[in-house]
Amino acid sequence: MNRMTIANTSKLIFFCGLAGASAGLVLWLFLRAVYLGTEFLWTFVPEMTESPVWYAPAVCTAGGLIIGIFRKKFGDYPQSMFEVLGTVKKTGTYPYNRIAVILTAAVLPLIFGSSVGPEAGMVGVVVAISCWVNDNVKHAGRNTALYSRIGMAVSLSILFYSPLFGFFSATENEDNEKDDIAGGSESTGQAGKVLIYGIAITAALGVIVLLNMIFGRVSHGLPRFDDISITGWDCLMGIVYLICGMALGWIFEKTELLFAIVSRHLPAIVKETLAGLVLGTCVMFLPALAFSGEEQISVLIESYSEYIPAAILILAFCKVLITNMCIQLGLKGGHFFPLIFAAVCLGFGISLMVFPGSPAHAAFGAAVATAGTMGMTLKKPLAVTCLLLLCFPVKAIPCIFIASVIAGTLSKAVGGSKEK
Repeated sequence: MNRMTIANTSKLIFFCGLAGASAGLVLWLFLRAVYLGTEFLWTFVPEMTESPVWYAPAVCTAGGLIIGIFRKKFGDYPQSMFEVLGTVKKTGTYPYNRIAVILTAAVLPLIFGSSVGPEAGMVGVVVAISCWVNDNVKHAGRNTALYSRIGMAVSLSILFYSPLFGFFSATENEDNEKDDIAGGSESTGQAGKVLIYGIAITAALGVIVLLNMIFGRVSHGLPRFDDISITGWDCLMGIVYLICGMALGWIFEKTELLFAIVSRHLPAIVKETLAGLVLGTCVMFLPALAFSGEEQISVLIESYSEYIPAAILILAFCKVLITNMCIQLGLKGGHFFPLIFAAVCLGFGISLMVFPGSPAHAAFGAAVATAGTMGMTLKKPLAVTCLLLLCFPVKAIPCIFIASVIAGTLSKAVGGSKEK
């Protein structure tokens, strides 16, 4: 029995590593395709045409039309992370025969400037690969649920350059789910789970690092704040930042419902085209509303003090609105990057009103506001803390963790959790 258990565990570890390496390759190809498409549409063509004022509305509207036709023909992709995992839990698999469709559906909104992140589409693709390994590779075992969560962990680890964020996003608050080893009766346990996830994530990161060394890196993840202030006055203001961050998260969830209602009353193709037109018109006046916000955060860190507080606060609110409009009306993708950008804007805007000459306090405000917003929507304090550790100094960890715990607890208390 012990020999069988060891053999089954060895097989599971091997195929988790195989799934991780395969996911790393697909994720790198995905990021490369998005980079090349974005450079062509938003750098090369504008330079050739001298970027007329109507360029953004024209490109985004045409993109919305193309996406609408594609979705009507091939289906409603990409799905959110929770929809993907819910499909696996309900059906026992994910449609890996549609990987090309899911991948294309994930790339199109990103290259046409939609205000969404890449994580939603990539989780679907990687989970589909994981299910294919589970169903078609001999000796892989029947571990669909585990492979699916590993796919989610790998995707988030690479896209956010944070293995711990990927791990806790996939495993925190799992509702006491049990993953069996190769169909056996023994649970992987927490230590075994860490080992298995670690092997898959390491394999994926190894592939990504190798390909980046050969062909160059196209994504650098979230930018980092150099310094942060945590004095008594900062902590007192932290209450304000936390409340405002949670309010922004609450607004995100409510406007998500609002745009979902609007979406149900619009026919296919029309709603995607309309979303593209609205997006392009807004981008014409506020270019920072385009794309996920990852690169815009770097620009904001350097130049936020040049703007009036009201302008940055308006940008935060508009980013939330435009992101939900894009997701619900068909220009679909993830919401992590856009929400982080909006929350950083919120923190900067408030800090400019209170301590306008203190970048260290502005970083503190951005950290607490972002922790409040992400805690309110993600409801996973450990995952939020690991994610924001990429942006803020280590000494900010206690404040970030406390803020995310408070926000997540309050959100669950009022019945805001969407994970079921």
